[in-house]
Amino acid sequence: MLVDLKLSGMNVVVVGGGRESYRKILKFLEEGSRITVYSRSFSAGFKRLKAEGKISLVKANVNDAKVFITRLEPKPHLLIAATDNRDFNAELASNAKAAGCMVYAIDNPSISDFTLPALARIGDVKVAVSTGGKSPAVARALRIRIERMVKPEDLLQIQLQHQIRGVLKRQIADQRARRRIIYSVFADKHIKELLKAGKMEEARLEAFKIIEGYTSNKG
Repeated sequence: MLVDLKLSGMNVVVVGGGRESYRKILKFLEEGSRITVYSRSFSAGFKRLKAEGKISLVKANVNDAKVFITRLEPKPHLLIAATDNRDFNAELASNAKAAGCMVYAIDNPSISDFTLPALARIGDVKVAVSTGGKSPAVARALRIRIERMVKPEDLLQIQLQHQIRGVLKRQIADQRARRRIIYSVFADKHIKELLKAGKMEEARLEAFKIIEGYTSNKG
């Protein structure tokens, strides 16, 4: 089951400053997490992110998993074990779980609390593609294919739907009625043509005509 975790503002501790660690923290930065990275050394990418105020770096030789987790105060919401030592990552994960943290080990999905699927992100659209860790290469290829499928008019439709949902909640108490109107707007061929032409305001006016038609009939 794919779950979209809300990680905005959550404290994330990363142990390990390698290439894979850097790639992973970029995903968490997109979600608005507060990230602290512990490592013996840091690449230029990590230093750039620190200079931009996006992450914190702590130069440290972490070699005792239990002591390290015990001394972390406050405990992070999530610990990412990203060293080049698989056994040590497992020790970090085990101790972090015992301390009540969520865990992600970059080299061991079986001990992680979740996986990181290939994520297609186009505007307000997010589509996760997972092969259960069997083929990250295929997952990435499918992600790229999906990104090409989402058109500008799809993103405008999302904006339009968001606008009319707010209006409908204020004007119509019946949830089933709101749902019928939303799908009527979504299926309207003229509105689709307007969105395809990038005419958002005209599409919005057409959507409100549909809403007004419903409220008039009810009145």
